[in-house]
Amino acid sequence: MDHTNHVRLNPAELTPAVLEGATIYGADDHKVGKVDHIHGTGPGSSAVIDVGGFLGMGAKPVAVPLTDLQFMRDEDGDVHAVTAWTKDQLKEMPEHHH
Repeated sequence: MDHTNHVRLNPAELTPAVLEGATIYGADDHKVGKVDHIHGTGPGSSAVIDVGGFLGMGAKPVAVPLTDLQFMRDEDGDVHAVTAWTKDQLKEMPEHHH
């Protein structure tokens, strides 16, 4: 997917209601996971991403700083994000516990 023409979200849009469920694309432009929920508020908050798994089973939740993700909307208005992390790197991160 070519993300160059996608509209970046402004800081006011970086809310759980907008971001939860967003697909995350990794460094190789493969889907690496989905945003499960947002932890914290403001610039220091993080996104808890369910990585791996199949049909919702076996996914591992990991937390990454929101600043590591570029959230944007595609041509259909769907929110997604691009990160420099690869799926393997995310899988190696410690599991996020609620």
